[in-house]
Formats: sequence, C-alpha cells, structure tokens
Amino acid sequence: MANQKYDIQGMTCSACSASVQKSVSNISGVTAVQVNLLTHNMVVESDSGLALNDQIVQAVRDAGYDAAPALSRSQAGQSARVMESPVDRAEKELAGMRVRLLVSFAFLLPLLYLAMGHMFKWPLPGFFHGTANAMNLAFTEFILLVPIAIVNGKFFRIGFKTLFRGRPNMDSLIAIGSSAAILYGIFAIYRIGFGLGHDQTDIVSHYLMDLYFESAGAILALITLGKYLEARSKSRTSEAITKLVNLAPTTATILRDGSEVDIAVEDVRVGDTVLVRPGHSIPVDGIIVEGLTSVDQSALTGESMPVEKGPGDKVAAATINKSGFIRFEATKVGDDTTLARIIALVEEASSSKAPIAKLADKISGIFVPVVIVIALAAAVIWLLTGATAEFALSIGISVLVISCPCALGLATPVAIMVGTGKAASHGILIKSAEALEIAHAVDTVVLDKTGTVTEGKPQVTDLVVFADWTEDVLLSLAASLEKPSEHPLAEAIIKHAEQKQTAIRAVSQFTSVPGRGLKAVIDDREYLAGNLAFMQEHGLATDQTGPIGDALAAQGKTPLYFADHNQILGLIAVADVIKPTSLQAIRRFKAMGIDVVMLTGDNQRTAEAIRSQLDIDRVVAEVMPEDKEREIRRLQDSGRKVAMVGDGINDAPALVRANVGIAIGAGTDIAIESADIILMKSDLLDAVTALQLSKSVIRNIKQNLFWAFFYNTVGIPLAAGIFFTLLGWKLSPSFAAAAMSLSSVSVVTNALRLKLFRPRHQIIP
Repeated sequence: MANQKYDIQGMTCSACSASVQKSVSNISGVTAVQVNLLTHNMVVESDSGLALNDQIVQAVRDAGYDAAPALSRSQAGQSARVMESPVDRAEKELAGMRVRLLVSFAFLLPLLYLAMGHMFKWPLPGFFHGTANAMNLAFTEFILLVPIAIVNGKFFRIGFKTLFRGRPNMDSLIAIGSSAAILYGIFAIYRIGFGLGHDQTDIVSHYLMDLYFESAGAILALITLGKYLEARSKSRTSEAITKLVNLAPTTATILRDGSEVDIAVEDVRVGDTVLVRPGHSIPVDGIIVEGLTSVDQSALTGESMPVEKGPGDKVAAATINKSGFIRFEATKVGDDTTLARIIALVEEASSSKAPIAKLADKISGIFVPVVIVIALAAAVIWLLTGATAEFALSIGISVLVISCPCALGLATPVAIMVGTGKAASHGILIKSAEALEIAHAVDTVVLDKTGTVTEGKPQVTDLVVFADWTEDVLLSLAASLEKPSEHPLAEAIIKHAEQKQTAIRAVSQFTSVPGRGLKAVIDDREYLAGNLAFMQEHGLATDQTGPIGDALAAQGKTPLYFADHNQILGLIAVADVIKPTSLQAIRRFKAMGIDVVMLTGDNQRTAEAIRSQLDIDRVVAEVMPEDKEREIRRLQDSGRKVAMVGDGINDAPALVRANVGIAIGAGTDIAIESADIILMKSDLLDAVTALQLSKSVIRNIKQNLFWAFFYNTVGIPLAAGIFFTLLGWKLSPSFAAAAMSLSSVSVVTNALRLKLFRPRHQIIP
C-alpha cells in the first residue's frame, strides 16, 4: 500500500469533497480516499502508488475540479511551495476573493440603488423615470450586473460542470438560481421592448418591477462576501501548523573537510557534523558529540524550562540552543525529523474524518439533488395554485440559494483542525479525527506505572543512619561500594552522590552476590551492602533496623543496608518516584467520572503502595505486556470505552488494543506507530488535557451540526413559501443569499471559539 497526497482546487462545500471522493474511489487499485474540504487536499491509498497519479488527477478533473500531486518537504525543502501550505495558499485565495468582493459590491450598490430607487423615492436622473425610459433603466441594470457575473464566473463554470456530470454541488445551486434570475431579467427586457413598441404600458410597468437583475447580483455578491469571511476565518485555523513550519531554520552550519560550511537545511545528510552556536535554532535531529548547553524545547514539548544537554544527548530540529556551542551528528533529516513528523501528524489529523463527519458527508452528498427537486416542485406547485410566474420563480430561486450546504460541510472539519492545532500547541499530537472523537467517550483510563505514573528511573528517597555517622559519610560509603556494580539501584546511589558532590573512594576485593548484595574493602576494612536477608546471613542484628526497612518497603521503596562485620551502619531507600503531576491528573480523571486502573509488571507490594498514595481505583500487578492487552480487552468486553496510557514500547499491544492509545514520552517510533495520541511531555496531566479537549471539540461539532441542520430545516420551508398563505412570510432571493452566507460564517466562528480552550487542572483536594 502507498499513500499519495494531492492538492485540490475548486472545492467549496462538502458535496464537492464527496464528489471528488466518489470519483477517485472508482479507480481500480485505489483502496481509500480522504478529501479535506478545509485544507483543499486529498490523501489516496492505493496498491500502485505513483503509477495511478495521472488517473487520479483525471478523475478529479472529471468531477469538475483540478488536482496536482503535493510535494513532500524533502522534495521541496523550504521552498515557497511548502511554505504555501496551508496559510499562504489561504492568503492567495483570500486576495483573489477580495478582488471579487470589491468588484461585486462596486457594481451591486448602484444596481440596488437603481432597482430600489423608485420604491424608496430616491433621487434618480430623469432619463430613468417613467415607462418611456423603462428600457434605459432595465438595460443599465443589466450592464451593472454583467461585471458581477463575470468576476464570479467560477460559480457558473463549476456549478454547471458538476451538474451536467450528475454530481451537483453548492455552486450548482448558486449557478441555477442566479442564472434563472438573469435569464428571466433578459426575458423581461424583451417584454419591455415589446410593450414600448406596441404602446402597451401595462406590460412595461409589470416587467419593470420584475427584472430580478438585482437579485442575481445580490446572490453572487453576498455569497462571495460569505465566502470571503469564511476564508478569513479558515486561514486562522491552520496557525498551529504554520508556526511549526516557520520554526525550522532554512540553513545549517556543518563541518566539511575541516571547514565550516553554511548549506540549505534540506542538503544536510545523516552523519554530517552540525555546528550550532548559542541563540541559534537546531536545524535537524541529532546526538551531541561535543559541548554542553541548555536547549529550549518549548516549541515542540511545551516545557517552559530549558533542558541541560551534553555529549550523548539527543537534540531535535527547531529547538533553540540557549547557552553553549555544540557539535552534533545528524541522525534524522528532512521528513524524518521530529518537527516534520509532528507537522505530518497534525496535517493527517486535520485531513482525516471523524465518524460524525462521515455522516455529514453522506447527508450532503444527497442533499443538493434533493434541494433541486424541492425547488422545482415548489415553483411548479405555486404555478398550479395560480401564482404568477415571477412569484414561482422567486420561490424556486430562494429555495436553491438558502439550501446551500456550506455550513453542513464546514461543521466538522473546521472544529477538527482548530482542535488538533490547539492540542499541538499544548504538546499533544492527535493522529486522527477518529481518535479525537472517540476520546470524548472514554470512561476508563488504564495507566502503566513505570515512566507514566512514575519517573521511570530509580532515585534515592531516604538516608537513615544507625551508627555514629553523618548522612554524607554514609552516602560516600554507599557510592564507593556501589561504583563497581552494574545494578540499576547502584546507578541511583552514585548519581545522588555526584549531585551532592560526595567523595567516592576506591575499593578492592569487590565481590557481588546475586540476589543478595556485595562485599568490598575500603581502606583495609571490609564492608557489606545488600538486602535484609544478606545482613542476617552475616549474623548482624536487625531487630531495630528491620522494621524501618519494612516500613519503607511498604511505601514501594527498596531499602539497601550498609554494614561492616560488627553492625549495620545505615540504609538507603531507592524508589521509582511518583511524578509531581500524577496525583493531580488521577484526581482530575476521577472528577471527570473516569475510572482509573493501573497495570504494572512490578510486584504487588510496590504496586499497592503506589495505588494507596495516588488513590487509584484498582491495580493489577505482576503482568506481562500480553497480560495488559488481555486486561484492556476484558474491560472492553464489559462495555467500557478504554484509554491506555503508556510509554509506547512494552505497552504497544495494549496501546493498539485500547479504544484510544495514548503514548506518554514521545520520540520512539513504536510510540508513534502504536498510539492514537502522543504526549510530547512526559506529563500525565496532558492526557487529561487531551480528553478535555476531545469533549470540547465534539461539543463544538454537535453545536455546528445542530445549527446547520436547524437552519436548513427552517430555511427551506420558509423559502418555499409554506408560511406565505398563513402569515404572509416570503423570503426574497437576496435575503436567502445573505442568510446562507451568514450560516457558514457563524459555523466557522463558533469553531474558532476552540482557540479559547484552556485545560482545567485546578487543585482538587
């Protein structure tokens, strides 16, 4: 299977995107098609990959639109083509629409003045007054309409093209409605000419009041105004992607043949030695080989504090080198960098469709043909009931114009794009719209322990001295004894000693006893280090020291005893400590009505200690990765919607099985492949933020869909004249056009409220 992305031009509503999707889906070898109305692109999954390019482009053209394969960033570097997507492209579209808008209203205002002047007694030149000058007035109105029709010719070209191909869309409704008004106006001019030539003033007066040129002009101009406001709003929805794209530097300094050379960032190759000075952005991903510095990673992870880096540490593209000069070896370039993958994930999420969006698309796909039938039926029924042709035509045009499904087509994609962009600004990457939708229904969160709830690295938590020693002396002894050891707990003690700048002495006759402890000689004196059983094996009294160690063990800590051959000198407790935000995150989950379960491969006593400290509902200990997957399945079989939060490596089976997989601590390939949501920071509160954002986005989409459906439910009967007989309510085509435009703008504006989203992480006692 291969995926290829295409840029699409000409789409204006969900019926357009549905038409493109249907046309491309009919190609043999195409397995899946995702069309994004908002970003004007399409992703095609096929068996043959690039071999189908020409067929796909032709299929899009057959549907009435234009398409071209989109270039990847590695193909185009940081060229204008890349920077044009998506905001610059929106700006170009906006500039073109601005011209159309200015021309439309420059001619519409005098057209409306002429058409409505007699009604409101506005002053008009004498050659426009009276039936004798009717042709002057009618033909002038027609001349003013022509530029409006020409500058908005796109509606007619696409509208009739898709209509004749059997795939009518929103442009078809506009084209039919405005064309009907124009043709009727031209017919009226001929009737006025006939009346003047045959001295039949009643015919002249009748058709002078029913020219409909102002209605045609108002339809085109007001819908263009709506499209312009809509385009302005839509351009703001892609800010997150644009900011990410603009973070990447355009050049890099590398070492070639012993000399520094500045090259374009797309020319950097894996293995190149890259030089970065203080204050400069890091151009590609790599591993530091020389230098110490602090790196501002806030653009990618949201971390407010710079992170200290040295030889062996990884650096990522678009982060900022704050303090020191560094050299690093490039490990990921082009589309493989962390930044590029983040951008790709955000774009993919924006392009994908949530199940709720697919429902709207299906409805929109049949909506336009049904509206055309309703408009024709309404016009015919009014004619049959004795209404004038002008009245029936007005009814038909109003139904066509007010029914345009723009609001319906925009209801979901705008909210999805704003939501995923907002998530990215919080360091949360949502891979698909489907994951974003499912997350709002999660009622059970399953947490891995190590690296998710806890830091994932053992740390010294307690130093207890039993002899007449100080803590510094005990720590020096412990670090010296553990220095030759390879045990993970030894690393924690040594690191703690280094942080305290405690002296580490040389040892001799080092002997390790697996599962028990070790022996070593320092300054001609033998010392022991190990667990309580090891102390007892050497005949050391543990009556006083044992209970202290047991109390620490009950808290999930591992006590290590240190002694000589006479007595136990002290103990050091080491534990995988709980992250500072874990308790708050779990309390927030529970406040949201979500059950919390912890799965861990650790022993039952340690797991219970963590559970009691964090007030977790249930814990399952001593489980293997496949057991975690089985537990997720068991919860799902009981009717639960499950989110699994893990580190993305040993938790991969569970992440895939869960309704929503959330990888905490992004960066590993397995995390990106297995999870639906990726947290750039190793902060459990971000999982809370992701679920809260999901609820906000789905609530926003439902609001949009409600108003879009409500608008059409009320608007179509009103435009069809159902209330005219009883209440005298009738909607003119001009007002119908204004109402249709307003509905689209209101939907986009409502979606943009998601930019105001703030996570609710206040302290819960």
